[in-house]
Amino acid sequence: MAFEHKNVDELIRRVGELPPMPKVAEKGLALIQDPKSSMAELADVLALDEALASLVLRWVNSPYYGLIHPVSSVRQAVVYLGHNTIRSLILAASIAAYMDRAVPGYALERGELWKHAVGVAAGARLAVARFGPQVAEEAYHAGLLCDIGKLAFEILLRGVDTARPEWRGRPFSELEAEVFGVDHATLGAEMARRWHLPEPLIEAIACHHCPSQSTLSERGSLLAAAVHVADAAVMMMGIGLGRDGLQYALDPLACERLGWTEANFHDLVIRVGPLIAEAEAFIQLRRSRQA
Repeated sequence: MAFEHKNVDELIRRVGELPPMPKVAEKGLALIQDPKSSMAELADVLALDEALASLVLRWVNSPYYGLIHPVSSVRQAVVYLGHNTIRSLILAASIAAYMDRAVPGYALERGELWKHAVGVAAGARLAVARFGPQVAEEAYHAGLLCDIGKLAFEILLRGVDTARPEWRGRPFSELEAEVFGVDHATLGAEMARRWHLPEPLIEAIACHHCPSQSTLSERGSLLAAAVHVADAAVMMMGIGLGRDGLQYALDPLACERLGWTEANFHDLVIRVGPLIAEAEAFIQLRRSRQA
């Protein structure tokens, strides 16, 4: 999918510079992608960021894992958690500060956007689990970031009456495109591009509301389908709906791409529910660190 760079650049100028990926997080992600790097190198990089290192240690020692003996070093934690979980923690820590807040432009209270993001991430990972762990983790990351563009738009939407009668019954993606020239998916994909994230992940973010338009790569198309069905499942659960949540229709081509029937979708709704607790656990860890 081609981006309207002129429109996106104009939006960035109006909103202000998009939040950069923290340097330690960026270097950590690069090491995870480098097959020649070691766990020790990764741990040493994470240890440079006191907040991130603390979060990794709190996470590995949380009730979520139920370890008998506490882990006391970042190196131990990295070895225990593994690349996939560390990658997820790095991305989550990088965006949690932005997403764990109220988003009044979309009628979302504090924490709702974050819970929705983690629910979509968990659902997307489940949706493509049969394609292997690497695809599953990529789907998790795409789901986690799929609505990141809303954070930039929220600033601009404060000056727009989103409750106007003529906009009722329409998804915000249409409103965004009408008012600003691009929607939150396109803007979010550009943020991911400026963070130097992989192209299939960028494509999935760009096309998560229109997976049938994902044609750049086989992997990107699969990820877009996974995020789309997970997004629909989480909305069906009433999480992170905001003012327009129920206006997005499920694209049958996404289910076809995944080889799904209606029963698979309803099973996903059931399975995602307990995983939302992961969002609550992460946010509580982060808030307790800030207290």
